[in-house]
Amino acid sequence: MTVVLADDAVLLREGVRSLLVDEGIEVLASVGDGEALLTEVDRLRPRVAIVDVRMPPTHTNEGLLAALRIKREHPDVGVLVLSQYVAREYASDLLSTEMPGIGYLLKDRITEIDSFLRAVHDIATGGTVIDPAVVRALLRNPEQQKALSRVTPRELEVLESMAEGLSNRGIAERLFLSLSTVEKAISAIFDKLELTGDEQTSRRVQAVLRYLDDERSSS
Repeated sequence: MTVVLADDAVLLREGVRSLLVDEGIEVLASVGDGEALLTEVDRLRPRVAIVDVRMPPTHTNEGLLAALRIKREHPDVGVLVLSQYVAREYASDLLSTEMPGIGYLLKDRITEIDSFLRAVHDIATGGTVIDPAVVRALLRNPEQQKALSRVTPRELEVLESMAEGLSNRGIAERLFLSLSTVEKAISAIFDKLELTGDEQTSRRVQAVLRYLDDERSSS
């Protein structure tokens, strides 16, 4: 796997680079601003771009804008956005692109090394990964709760785990359920949210994005 890193904090950037290299992941470039990131992605076409939300010159949303541009111009490149704080609007903007291979994590998750590396691998293979803290923030939104009112508390736990990128087996292990119970819950979620489609993967993404659609409409 190949990665391009973008973060203006040199120590953090080098720490993540070292972590990835130790895992056997090739870091093609390590840069400190959004423009340099776009240049390197255009030139190197990595499997994943790991991007800080806030970078020079204004330290507001340059990284997010670069991430969105990468997904528009290079949809095959996975994008993992890192943020210091929970920012629902950033997650909404990124994940509402409805493209595979996207993620939004708090920087604190980097210290959870196994989970962080798993997220990078999931995004590289087209998965969607959302930080649990962001999921919980989205679930607290009144409008979103209304939209999901037909989903039972247990199904909501399953949906939250889906949004975090867990597989059916991972959900079963977390919630101490059988695999068949998880599969039935996911099927019920699809029905209650009126999600159509031939592929379960597509409907899983739709279910996760339903959180974000509701959040956008209420903001």
